[in-house]
Amino acid sequence: METSDPQASSAQPSRVASQEHLAEASASSQGHFDIVDLAELAEKQRWWHKLFDNESELSTEKGSMATQLLIGGVTGWCTGFIFQKVGRLAATAVGGGFFLLQLANHAEYIKIDWQQVERDMKKAKEHLKSQRSTHIPMEVKSKAEEIALFVRSNILMAGGFLGGFLLGMSS
Repeated sequence: METSDPQASSAQPSRVASQEHLAEASASSQGHFDIVDLAELAEKQRWWHKLFDNESELSTEKGSMATQLLIGGVTGWCTGFIFQKVGRLAATAVGGGFFLLQLANHAEYIKIDWQQVERDMKKAKEHLKSQRSTHIPMEVKSKAEEIALFVRSNILMAGGFLGGFLLGMSS
């Protein structure tokens, strides 16, 4: 196989497929394993440069309408599916814990002072009301504006994400 100049290959994306690159790396190791830098490998892939700018910000203006909808839909579906599974797990844990407490209380293994629980809940509620302020913190406001700008400039991807998220939540 030909060897190329390492400086020339870093100047432009390599046209060598990742499988060939990994085969070369394993052949040159001669029985011992070399560390493969996945970031370097990802930088050499052409599709990566098409999708991401040099600043690693998502650039969907370069993709077609179908590509934008597909990327948004797939990421939305994955997010919705994971959100559904984690939400179901959290609800099961909280509900199961409450059920076990009630069962232990009924069997008289423990005694729950419900009046104390009610007093503590009222104190916590009053504390939260006193801590609540009328203005939104600047960090939250700037992040919300940043998200709104992204959605406005990438409406197709955002629409695909929303549709995929709803499908992921229902599956």
